[in-house]
Amino acid sequence: MAHTQSEENYLKAIYSLSVDTDTPVSTNALAERLQTQASSVTDMVKKLADKKLVAYQKYQGVQLTEGGLHSALKVIRKHRLWETFLVEKLHFGWDEVHDMAEQLEHVQAPELTERLNSFLDFPAHDPHGDPIPDANGHIEPRKAPTLDHLKPGETAVVVGVLDSSTDFLKYLNAESIGLGTHLEVLEIISFDRSMRLRLDGGQGQTVSAAVTKNLFVKRV
Repeated sequence: MAHTQSEENYLKAIYSLSVDTDTPVSTNALAERLQTQASSVTDMVKKLADKKLVAYQKYQGVQLTEGGLHSALKVIRKHRLWETFLVEKLHFGWDEVHDMAEQLEHVQAPELTERLNSFLDFPAHDPHGDPIPDANGHIEPRKAPTLDHLKPGETAVVVGVLDSSTDFLKYLNAESIGLGTHLEVLEIISFDRSMRLRLDGGQGQTVSAAVTKNLFVKRV
């Protein structure tokens, strides 16, 4: 069953807000994520519930049904494949592709999606390190910790970002931090939990706690 662009955006947002928890997503959280009014969210959630895409109880929040989860992952699959195409084949920066992929993800052409996947040689992750769901809706769980879980003296490689906003990615570019960057934790500042890091064997530099919470790393 085809869904409207707005319905797909809601399903994707519910998935993003619930991926690491079993707790229902509140309408206020959805309104904040989608930058809309809570009353509009309630109206859409009721429509999605009528289509059996979500389970919704007033004051208790909303959860994806099996069908809703499958639909959300189809949209996410297209989004991440298009981001991969835009970076790898058209050479856009990883901070430039989100908005373009937001438009392309709504194209209703399953054959196009599968040909794109084949053309890209079946990528497992997008340019931000996020796993790409397969055609059956299976998605590899992310096991990497965020940087704020490391201790002084530990070393790691950056493997993904939790925040893929343009502003954050531009910040990382300016600080020469990207996927594959090798880092060593030199010090954790007790005052604000910021970190002093050595990046790729260079000079030490400090990043805020907000940054350390949004970088996925693999210990090495």
